[in-house]
Amino acid sequence: MSPTPHVRIEALADDAWLLTLGDAIDAVSMARVHARVDDLRATAPAGILDLVPAYASIGVFFDPRRLGAGEVHAWLQSRLASDAARRRESGGACIEVPVAYGGEFGPDLEDAARELGMDAETLASRHAAAEYTVAMIGFAPGFPYLAGLDPALALPRLATPRTRIPAGSVAIGGAQTGIYPRESPGGWRLLGRTPLALFDPGRASPALLQPGDRVRFRPVDADAFARLGEVTK
Repeated sequence: MSPTPHVRIEALADDAWLLTLGDAIDAVSMARVHARVDDLRATAPAGILDLVPAYASIGVFFDPRRLGAGEVHAWLQSRLASDAARRRESGGACIEVPVAYGGEFGPDLEDAARELGMDAETLASRHAAAEYTVAMIGFAPGFPYLAGLDPALALPRLATPRTRIPAGSVAIGGAQTGIYPRESPGGWRLLGRTPLALFDPGRASPALLQPGDRVRFRPVDADAFARLGEVTK
């Protein structure tokens, strides 16, 4: 059997293959990627080091001392020819993320709302009303790129990025929403902040969110933010 149509397997490095499952950034492509990652993880031979999903592709990294590139290529072809990969019916875990919007927590909320022709409360409410899907983790350990933003809320990145963004900042960058897992530079519009630790190397699973997970934002006030911050320390 031949691989699924429109799927490409290309060399990414001496110790990695790139599996491309489409060219679109949409829910169908992401679901397909996440289902394939589940299948590959379940059937991976010893020597596969990591599987890194993106919007429509998967990086497959292997130990060349244990597996030859041809062996990995053959394994990928066999899995693509299989119909075992199925999208998880639940679409992944649904995780609620508390967010304090505006003020010191979201310094760009007011300006962003004016740019979009609405008030800050409306922007925060519409941002929190959607259900998002973690498309991929990137930029920094634990940083989730969240698909599902209302197109009417899309905002360009700042012309001059900030040199310091607090950990937990919830932001819009283009047509996506994301959460900064740790203090870092960045150019996304900051709407609010969560007290949850998005990345903790001391946890069994360091990244709180995983590709395929669903995310709902729950607005909280400053007092609730402080209480939750104490609980999650």
